[in-house]
Amino acid sequence: MSQAETVRRAPRRLWSLGLLRSEIGTTFRRWRTLALLAVLAGVPILVGVAIKIETGSRGPDGGDGGPAFISQVTNNGLFLVFTSLAVTLPFFLPMAIGVIAGDAIAGEANAGTLRYLLVAPAGRARLLFAKYATSMAFCLVGTLVVALSALVTGAALFPLGKVTLLSGTSISFGEGLLRALAIAGVVALSLLGVAALGLFISTLTNSGIAAMATTVGLLITVQILDTIPQLHAIQPYLFSHYWLSFADLLRDPVYWDQLQKNIGLQALYAVVFGSAAWARFTTRDITA
Repeated sequence: MSQAETVRRAPRRLWSLGLLRSEIGTTFRRWRTLALLAVLAGVPILVGVAIKIETGSRGPDGGDGGPAFISQVTNNGLFLVFTSLAVTLPFFLPMAIGVIAGDAIAGEANAGTLRYLLVAPAGRARLLFAKYATSMAFCLVGTLVVALSALVTGAALFPLGKVTLLSGTSISFGEGLLRALAIAGVVALSLLGVAALGLFISTLTNSGIAAMATTVGLLITVQILDTIPQLHAIQPYLFSHYWLSFADLLRDPVYWDQLQKNIGLQALYAVVFGSAAWARFTTRDITA
């Protein structure tokens, strides 16, 4: 590459980074985003208080049912992190991602700012990438908000100490924290398919509300389809099918099969719907 080409490409890279920073900053300053994060932070508090009240009224051995690690919360507050992620992953987290990704392009078109964004030298592909990267950033931030809120609530309401894994092995609290961080990362990656789907839908309409509603509606539909036994043949291809596989990180040794299938499936959705969003957006007649 010649020096002249390097000089020409440098401003484009700087503009792309500036566009990404601007998109992330704008998204996380919106009241809607802050409200979504507040709701996500509130769920672990409600779950922790409910478990505390329930075990207080029924005794330390009164809990039954639910995922295997829920019964461990009263013995170790760190398990509230895993419980809260299991509670928020089926609906709250993907719904929040659906709102952010669904509004990414359609919201700009509805506000009349999309044309002005495209006047800048970023181009449609770079703008689309910045929007998806912002949605991915929200996936990570939203998941960490849930995990951090659960950790603080668990420490306040329950004892902390060595972590007994689902396989019966005990590990130190520090290693348990590392596993919690790894689980939060897996949960964030589990939402990449929803983000790509929402972004694609956002390129199909000029109404942010319609894009958000459609994304959330598809999310609910897929969740229902995943519970119907007669549809077992297609369920492994639904983006939500392996979401709860993060619990396999609480085993010794770790069961990697379901985790790998989950990450592979999310990557497939990201490629397919990301490509569809690119094809639609780069050929779309922008009038708003």
